[in-house]
Amino acid sequence: MADFAPYMNKVIEEYETQNPNVKIKWIDVPFSEGEKRTLASVLSDNPPDLVNLNPDFSATLAHKGALYEIPKDKTIQFARSITDSLAYNGKIYSIPWYATSSITIYNKELLQKSGVNLPKTYDELTKLAPIVKNKTNAFIMLPNITENDTMLKILNKYGLANSKMINSPKTVEVFSIFKNLYDKNLIPKETVTITLQESLEKYMSGNIAIIGAGANFLNMIKENAPSTYQKTDVAPQITGDYGQNDFSLMNFVIPLKAKHKNEALDFALFLTNDQNQLELAKLTNVLAVNKKTLDNEFYTKYETGDIIAKARVISASQLNKIQPVYKTQKGQKEINNIINQALQEVLTGKTDIQTALNKAAKDWKSIEE
Repeated sequence: MADFAPYMNKVIEEYETQNPNVKIKWIDVPFSEGEKRTLASVLSDNPPDLVNLNPDFSATLAHKGALYEIPKDKTIQFARSITDSLAYNGKIYSIPWYATSSITIYNKELLQKSGVNLPKTYDELTKLAPIVKNKTNAFIMLPNITENDTMLKILNKYGLANSKMINSPKTVEVFSIFKNLYDKNLIPKETVTITLQESLEKYMSGNIAIIGAGANFLNMIKENAPSTYQKTDVAPQITGDYGQNDFSLMNFVIPLKAKHKNEALDFALFLTNDQNQLELAKLTNVLAVNKKTLDNEFYTKYETGDIIAKARVISASQLNKIQPVYKTQKGQKEINNIINQALQEVLTGKTDIQTALNKAAKDWKSIEE
């Protein structure tokens, strides 16, 4: 958050003015060091009172019994679906700070040349992919499906993102969607390893019709590929059988050994009140999680032609339909690797889908035991 130091310092100053008995020391650390430093500090006898983390690592700390339980009546200012997604064993150990929910960013010109409408589901995308390729020689999509938990979130759109359903006929169908696209050269071979950042660069070159990404990436397209930006529009993210949307969160946690738990919780709720959420939202492209802020016209209205505002409104509206969410689990990083490796081996022909899923289910179950 170093780039937003004026905002953070202003919020801290306001809180200290209202609470003269409290003095806040804000320490900003590089994201790459966050988990290591947090783990070391929470295991010590002098941890920070409030820490900004992602839900994956927060769940790991909750599993270790290292976090303070947040009383549920303290979370009423947030969207219920958001707090439900943070529950661990039915208890809340974190306060949501902000969210992102990817949208579909697409090249209008490529779709118009293809004579097709924008696909709303992965099944529709599969049917339209050969048409786009034949008419424009462009790929319909370059999905970063083996990066982090991307594939698990796609599987969750079909109710398959758990150890019991991962080895099911429906999972075979979903894997087959991408296997068929890959084998028929309807998605680029880089799909096996590509990151979202690399996918975005390919989109900016005009050779990809669709990418799924956060609204914040529109500014990057506008600055680095203005000609592509002129052809760009946005729409809700592509869905599966359940019709729900995936999203990401950042949250606050209070270590169990924190010396000032009450003050930490009070400050976290101050940071996430409707006014401070709206101010942060206007400085960034993140989504507020405060219910009152999400009802503000900043998240409900946009002018025709302003695709950045349109993307924000679409993205915010997607938070109304996020159930069932994919919840972070014990050994999340290992689970991500298991699924991603299975998909990579399937796409590259090292193994067949059923064999890959047999192994993935076995390995996933061993993590849970």
